[in-house]
Amino acid sequence: MMPTAIVSSPFAGRLNRTDQVMLQVILALIPGTVAMVWYFGWGVLINMALASLFALASESLVMWLRGRPVLPAIGDLSALVTALLFAVAVPPTLPWWMTLIGIVFAIVIVKQLYGGLGYNPFNPAMAGYVFLLVSYPLAMTTWLAPNIPEILDAHNLVTLSFLDSARLILTGALPPNVAWDAMSAATPLDQMFSKLDQNATIPEILASPLWGDYGGRGWEWIGNWFLLGGLYMIWRGVITWRIPVAVLAGLLIPAGMFWLVDPEAFPFPAFHIFAGGTILGAFFIATDPVTACTTPRGQLVYGAAIGLIILAIRHWGGYPDAVAFAVLLMNIAAPTIDYYTQPRVFGHGRGEKT
Repeated sequence: MMPTAIVSSPFAGRLNRTDQVMLQVILALIPGTVAMVWYFGWGVLINMALASLFALASESLVMWLRGRPVLPAIGDLSALVTALLFAVAVPPTLPWWMTLIGIVFAIVIVKQLYGGLGYNPFNPAMAGYVFLLVSYPLAMTTWLAPNIPEILDAHNLVTLSFLDSARLILTGALPPNVAWDAMSAATPLDQMFSKLDQNATIPEILASPLWGDYGGRGWEWIGNWFLLGGLYMIWRGVITWRIPVAVLAGLLIPAGMFWLVDPEAFPFPAFHIFAGGTILGAFFIATDPVTACTTPRGQLVYGAAIGLIILAIRHWGGYPDAVAFAVLLMNIAAPTIDYYTQPRVFGHGRGEKT
């Protein structure tokens, strides 16, 4: 009789190590990052390098002060993922010292102060982003114009080289004979809602060359490439479909209702997907396994509430892109949602306590 190999469960392979999961997130960020560099220049990569350096240094210092091993802490790649998500969320010309402040706040205060990975109640990258947005709103809302000839020519704008970007980020010096007005442009979300506040109609706003099929030109393609990365994570089993689908549904369904009622005062629903950080937030931010809901029904409630809050803040709040605020607000509610959406334990009736 031929000997047979004895194989123990689990039989289905899956990612179960933190560093493996984080590596897949980093790989999924590559398409969207390349698109951001294409449209907004080298500052995106410079911010990523600086944020990564500051995050790893902060994580190492805190672990050393706590008397814990440093290499395992930075080797799980969680601090690196926080840095990269923070870097793609902030403007590509953010001064280096603001990146330092935001990352130190994210790693030291939001993550390590609560005990480190697995204990933080808030998403560190979004907490660092909101901390800077509230403290330095002008710098955090100043974006370069996308590198699209029609937009640059229509507004007499210029692009920045790698050296220009590095000099601006590290020293604050603008290129010779170039002012901020010759480089920056309003983001699609900012332009849309500021014009609506001025009683402009949607058709009047969309007459600008800034707009593409559904959202801002350039921003649409960035969203598409982050979507590709998000689908990759679902395919690899890094995230489930529930939270991103619920976020998009929670945003699109009420936005569609408002648009049907008054299409001249409310933009087409797809605008909300392709004009800001919605896709990045839905697939990369809201799905953080530490701060999101874990029950299947809870994930649907959690995601839908994020989408609804995004819409509410964009239309009636003071910040055009509300993804970070929506995620942080629902981070607070996640434990309660999980408590009330626990699946029924096999062998117990619906009214029985386990």
